[in-house]
Amino acid sequence: MTVRRLPALSGLVVLAALLAGCGIRATEVPTDYGPAPSRVRCSLADPDGSTRAAAGLPAQVFLLCRSSLVAVDRTVRVPDGASDSGRRVLVAQGLLDELAAQPSAAEKEAGYTSDVRRGITVTGPRSGDPEDTLRLSTAPDDLTSYALAQVVCTFSDSAAAEGDGSVILAGPADGSTRRYACTDEVRARPGSNEPPGAEVTDD
Repeated sequence: MTVRRLPALSGLVVLAALLAGCGIRATEVPTDYGPAPSRVRCSLADPDGSTRAAAGLPAQVFLLCRSSLVAVDRTVRVPDGASDSGRRVLVAQGLLDELAAQPSAAEKEAGYTSDVRRGITVTGPRSGDPEDTLRLSTAPDDLTSYALAQVVCTFSDSAAAEGDGSVILAGPADGSTRRYACTDEVRARPGSNEPPGAEVTDD
């Protein structure tokens, strides 16, 4: 008995002709276009210029994006005539306020967040502290690892610190002060790498 396959064969020929006419090349090899692009950019294609246009001292704060620290531009207001120690505290407080503020619309769109909560204040050294000490109203040990990393990296890269990539912090009731460093590991994974700290005493 003979099986008639001509209609099926002719159908394939017509389909191939149609594909060729549309410029589509048939292939049996799967094409890998890679993963879908992420909606979170962690970069500001159209930064919010309002913060940089404001009067004040140009500065940077470290926000969180994809569980890493990313620097963004800010300005901090410092009154004229402030002493060196007073200026350092004013800069530190301004940076804390910026860390605790809501990211701009453009920053939110890019995926930026902050783990620093509102209401934290900072004062200068008390008797017996190293002269560059910054005392927080919330003890460093009581901050989340993300918040501590944000504060340490923001302070250590600003006029609030000595300029050597470290900052001396303490809480309101701490008997000792600790010098914290902002390292590459902390910036890359602040959730699992707390800023290294070592106890210091007044020179």
